[in-house]
Amino acid sequence: MLTDLPTVKQTAVYVYQTPVRIWHWVNALSITVLAITGYLIGSPLPTLPGEASDHYLMGNIRFFHFAAAYFFMVGFIFRIYWAIVGNSYSHQLFTLPFWRKRFWSELVHEVRWYAFLEKEPRKYIGHNPLAHLFMVVIITVGGLVMIVTGMALYSEQTGLGSWQDDLFGWVIPFVGQSQDVRMWHHWGMWVIVVFVMLHVYTAIREDIMSRQSLISTMISGWRMFKDDRP
Repeated sequence: MLTDLPTVKQTAVYVYQTPVRIWHWVNALSITVLAITGYLIGSPLPTLPGEASDHYLMGNIRFFHFAAAYFFMVGFIFRIYWAIVGNSYSHQLFTLPFWRKRFWSELVHEVRWYAFLEKEPRKYIGHNPLAHLFMVVIITVGGLVMIVTGMALYSEQTGLGSWQDDLFGWVIPFVGQSQDVRMWHHWGMWVIVVFVMLHVYTAIREDIMSRQSLISTMISGWRMFKDDRP
């Protein structure tokens, strides 16, 4: 009988504002294009027959890489702005309460939860401590490193006196040489790719196991918490 079914209590909290959600999906698309084109720049496809000018394959790949890089960089600057003017959850990407003992104890709990060593999840309106840590380290710090190293390499193409050279040209001699910057930029891409795969996995896992929404939250902005216990 229907009366025998457990009662489901559902609570909704508005977490992610529209600008944050738009940034998230534009950022996801930019990272996807950057990763694919970046891989092809580092490991080019076999040479096509005929004149290179007839195909302009690598030229198109580089164009899409540079275009996505500008979207990523402008989005990053906008995200800093919105962390200042947005709601309390919008600045989590740029703040990390590492001085709080509770933050680290809850982070350990999240590690154990993802390792299937904890039976009961803890619910958070914003990012949980583990996600919070990785977002700051990979997306904020890692994203900044990718912008700086990428623009430094791009300044070699725009030449001396360009704004890219004025702002980022110092990076290459600081690191050592162009190839060193290229290596760090390349490895940074793989770090972000691995993070994206883990991010997608954990979001789906949380939707299923922790009785709270994650994927739909980044579409609607509302986080739903369900409790079917009597």
